[in-house]
Amino acid sequence: MASTDLAPEVLTFYTQLFDEDARLTSSADGRLELLRTQELLRRFLPAAPARLLDVGGGTGVHARWLVADGYEVRLVDPVARHVEQAREICPADLGDARSLDAQDASYDVVTLLGPLYHLPQPEDRSQALREAVRVTRPGGLVAAAAINRYSALFEHTALAHLHRERLRDSIADILATAAYDGRGGFTVSYFHRAEELAAEAEAAGLRDVRVFGVEGPAWSLLKAVEQSTGAPPGDDLFRSALTAARLAESHPELLAASSHLLAVGWVRG
Repeated sequence: MASTDLAPEVLTFYTQLFDEDARLTSSADGRLELLRTQELLRRFLPAAPARLLDVGGGTGVHARWLVADGYEVRLVDPVARHVEQAREICPADLGDARSLDAQDASYDVVTLLGPLYHLPQPEDRSQALREAVRVTRPGGLVAAAAINRYSALFEHTALAHLHRERLRDSIADILATAAYDGRGGFTVSYFHRAEELAAEAEAAGLRDVRVFGVEGPAWSLLKAVEQSTGAPPGDDLFRSALTAARLAESHPELLAASSHLLAVGWVRG
């Protein structure tokens, strides 16, 4: 999304209230998300060097390791602050996930590791996915992340304040509608079920779509320990949570327990 088209709540959140650069490194569950995203993507990425478009790539937290792995990365994000930071890592421009400034079939890989979070309207999510497919070569990879429908339930239980009436009602509304209005601690958001994410990816033109639970079923335990002790969880607990995420992959009924979902698929043709 070009910054002029971004929901004002989202722009304010990422420009003034939230440090996106630190999100995946400042907490144990954030580190788990980053590590698992890396290992899942590395499982499917073509060999480097390959051309990769990081759509909604924020400050370049994923571009950094992708460039280090040898990929030719270009980043697009709707927040000017993010683009300025990302330019220290790779070429980066303001851009709209729903209208990419790229030629058809010009990339080997397109990642959308954030845009679907903040597109509550199905037609906008569909357009973003179709654009990713358009600019990816036939047989190329598209990977799209989503927030799990039930993540807020697990998170606020771990933070030990779900019993508060206002928060309880807010979480109940997310569970019922899949959307959040951005009036509290987060911003305008959409929360997917795994089967919904897969269906959207397939409808956009991807084949052999697979959906993974990124953090697995134990991520909220890490958050609970940090909240209650004020310190990071020990290495043994972190490694156990990581092992749980890996073990859960072959059990689709556990997808709903992850904080984030990652869909991967290949462009038909």
